[in-house]
Amino acid sequence: MSANGRRVVVTGVGLICPCGRTVQGSWDNILSSKSGVARITAFDVSGYSSQVGGEVKDFEPTDYIDRKESRRMDRSVQLALAAAMEAMKDLDGKEFDGERFGAIIGSGIGGIGTFEKQHEALITRGPSKVSPFFIPMMISDMAAAHISIRYKLRGPNYGTVSACASGGHAICDSFMYVKNGYADCILTGGTEATITPMALAGFCSMKALSTRNDEPDRASRPFDRDRDGFVMSEGSGIILLEELEHARARDAVILAEVVGIGLTGDAYHITSPVPGGVGAVNAMRMALSSGGVEPGEIDYINAHGTSTVYNDRVESEAIISIFGSGMNGLKISSTKSATGHLLGAAAAVEFIFCVKALNDGIIPPTLNLDNPDPDCDLNHVPWKPEKKKLRYVLSNSFGFGGHNVSILMKRFES
Repeated sequence: MSANGRRVVVTGVGLICPCGRTVQGSWDNILSSKSGVARITAFDVSGYSSQVGGEVKDFEPTDYIDRKESRRMDRSVQLALAAAMEAMKDLDGKEFDGERFGAIIGSGIGGIGTFEKQHEALITRGPSKVSPFFIPMMISDMAAAHISIRYKLRGPNYGTVSACASGGHAICDSFMYVKNGYADCILTGGTEATITPMALAGFCSMKALSTRNDEPDRASRPFDRDRDGFVMSEGSGIILLEELEHARARDAVILAEVVGIGLTGDAYHITSPVPGGVGAVNAMRMALSSGGVEPGEIDYINAHGTSTVYNDRVESEAIISIFGSGMNGLKISSTKSATGHLLGAAAAVEFIFCVKALNDGIIPPTLNLDNPDPDCDLNHVPWKPEKKKLRYVLSNSFGFGGHNVSILMKRFES
């Protein structure tokens, strides 16, 4: 099939995150201004400077996966499969061409929980006690592998790793494969399960995390003057991208259209964004240009908005440099205020919230935005959602290493 004129649409979404175990449940909690952040319960955090996180509560893998099979998967893979099942609910059990169907899933860290447990087994009981499943449980491509195996998807299949932009790169790669005719459908997105002793200790040592331990639900506060770091979270967002005519041929419900992408590098520092946000600026400009859209047509940006002092400020500078200080009614919010930061899964989760915003005509709020930082002078949507008819939205994701992704979506119009 010729790639000329191919359009890429969203025909399925699946989500499991600190705010809920389904797309609609999570969205309802976001719109009700309910935070998914709480004191960490997975292990004893009394010795950590940061003791709060966004855990997926009451997750039982055997609700989704056979017990024996689930024991051979890292939690990050279990979460991805759970989200994939929701995204595939309209196709599961139906016939489709697996040769033209792929799976590309991002993860910033992969099976770190498995690594920690198996390292403990090595140190305390010796090398013979390390599981033969250690390697295939740990490596970051296994979410894509297991999803491919489950649904017999024989198209493009791999994992992307670019820290907090991992899910965004997976979506962008998938968009390009479908648009250019290499596949008709791809399950894509991100997954992460990093609420573990070692991961938490590492981020604490960087002094990157909020230490608002007495008010967990108020710890993630993007763009607020009193923010003191991000909140680490876990979960997965999975999206079914499909070529438009392929979707129409099977009478699929079309949720949104992806029309542009931007991918850039800062080439500056391993953790800090480049001053002025030139990398973020270039990613957003590339997304707009590839979609043939002018800055004034954008209605809403789901910001990367991590709740760290420097990142929020630099992203604000980048947005203002493109859209101007007045921004002509353009609204900004960060759903990380409710979910915390899902690292490699963040871009996919936020992509799904953008899809919901386009369909429902509602902008999700930024929680805990009590005193906006004057250096983040944007048109925020604090605390409560705002009704607004949306046509074009941008979703930003930036990662350690200087990785920048911006994705342009549109309300579907035939």
